[in-house]
Amino acid sequence: MCGIAGFCNFQEDFLTQKHRWQQVLVDMREEIAHRGPDQSGEYLRENAGLSHARLSIRDLSGGVQPMVRRAGGAEYGIVYNGEVYNTRELTADLAARGCQMETTSDTEVILCAYMAYGPSFVTRLNGIFAFAIWDGARQTLRLYRDRLGVKPLFYARRGETLIFGSEPKALFRHPLVEPAADAGSFREIFGIGPARTPGCGVFRDLHELRPGFCAAFSRDGFAERAYWTLEAREHADSYEETVEKTAWLLRDAIQRQMVSDVPVCSFLSGGIDSSVVTALASNFLERQGKQLHTFSFDFAHNAECFRPNAFQPTQDRPYVERMLACYPLRHTCLTCEETVLADLLPQAVRIRDLPGMTDVDASLLYFCGQVRQHEKVALTGECADEIFGGYPWFYRPELLHADGFPWSSDLEARCALLNQETIDWLELKEYVRSRYEDALREVPRLPGEEPEARRRREVSYLNLRWFMQTLLDRMDRTSMAWGLEARVPFADHRIVEYLYNVPWEMKYQNGVEKALLRDACGDLLPPELLRRKKSPYPKPYSPVYEQLLTERFREVMQDPAAPVMRFVDPEKARRFLEAPKDYGRPWFGQLMAGPQMIAYLLQVNEWMRRYQVG
Repeated sequence: MCGIAGFCNFQEDFLTQKHRWQQVLVDMREEIAHRGPDQSGEYLRENAGLSHARLSIRDLSGGVQPMVRRAGGAEYGIVYNGEVYNTRELTADLAARGCQMETTSDTEVILCAYMAYGPSFVTRLNGIFAFAIWDGARQTLRLYRDRLGVKPLFYARRGETLIFGSEPKALFRHPLVEPAADAGSFREIFGIGPARTPGCGVFRDLHELRPGFCAAFSRDGFAERAYWTLEAREHADSYEETVEKTAWLLRDAIQRQMVSDVPVCSFLSGGIDSSVVTALASNFLERQGKQLHTFSFDFAHNAECFRPNAFQPTQDRPYVERMLACYPLRHTCLTCEETVLADLLPQAVRIRDLPGMTDVDASLLYFCGQVRQHEKVALTGECADEIFGGYPWFYRPELLHADGFPWSSDLEARCALLNQETIDWLELKEYVRSRYEDALREVPRLPGEEPEARRRREVSYLNLRWFMQTLLDRMDRTSMAWGLEARVPFADHRIVEYLYNVPWEMKYQNGVEKALLRDACGDLLPPELLRRKKSPYPKPYSPVYEQLLTERFREVMQDPAAPVMRFVDPEKARRFLEAPKDYGRPWFGQLMAGPQMIAYLLQVNEWMRRYQVG
């Protein structure tokens, strides 16, 4: 993985002030140098500039970027972040067309495929990616983002200039882009956050290229279009055929994603998703006489402080031990202290450029930093719940039929600490309702679906396009903060396309959540793990963490310059801090409950202070 940035303007000749604009490219790239600490480079031409920070995974010596190729008297340049997993097939086809490769990197395959097939070539790629191509023949800058949005790509237009980068902070180093916020920004923060409306960068006039979209900027202007969308189709396979095809897709995706010129490790939580990925990756390496390195995560005092609830019924460690007994894994167990977690909340804002999933972001930031001391590439089990229907809102009727985003339907909890002026000004209920209705209008459906099937398809789509984006963004930022590449086999677009149309009765066979995944992988896992009820990513249960948050928020309340206090009702906040916190009633997802509300407001305060937005 890498970091990319650049700009384009057809009304300006950047070469007349070459030193200045070269330095802007360097500044933008240095702001996201954490994404690619191995190599760097810039490319500046009359109307466009590209810069790149490289994390070398494939062709360690030959895949240097920006990469430039020439054909027919024109020049083509690329900066690329991601991995393409069908490189071998593409290379063979390009060779048959007479293309001669100079490297073994997937970067060159992408650029040569663009030159050979044209701008629509992106539909041939299987992978996770965000890249920019300067097409000298067509005098066009093109941006592309992968189908599921695993890799980020932000852009802004300022007059005749297009500016882009992997993270907002890169754009803020361009002289035309400054961080700013408006009412829409705070509607996202308080009404939608830590999720984001697709395409919304939250900062004023900052956008994110949507998953499955590409954009072209030329003398004719700027235009973006979808090159991939989900489609509703009749599912004709029997349950046995569905199990067989699902099993094949999973195995093929994981085998493809083991391709690397550096070792690949895996995150092993003890849940079904990460255990399936670990089992298949271990089998792949064992055939080569190699051993898989795995990592598990927990908080220092959870063993004695954990209390089961509906969202988190069991702890992970016993199930990790069962996997270690079944597979020849080299395992490392990582733990995080509560003080470290609280101290990392501000850094998590800096890394994500926004308030996020509080202690989940902060702990992943810590854990990924620890993993990076050992490895450079990791497989994760992210996205399986969105695809196979593992969350409670897929099968608990009161959540399934909630009139709103099912992971965030309790807006009263979001407004619990806000002052009335803010509630009236932002009109959060109206804003969230509008975003929700917009999203429902996009849902691909089959004609004549029964109301129950129609609702399940809606919830599936909302999860893929909204909730899953939050988790993918979290995984990308917290891993790339250390130059760790996190791969997500369940987000293979072929799996998503197929499972979107599998009937709920097959996913929830015999009333068992994710039954289809369990049956497709029944030969891989020990029986007790295969039957384990879903338990999400761990969160801190120690009262020490809540005490730390309370102390720090009291300090914010006493600071007259604290920017978040313009939104907070002090009396509501005082009562909230003194009352016992509800861990079993999340206000976002499954993990963000009472203590996380305090942490989120601390992060909002840090965001406003750091970026000077108000």
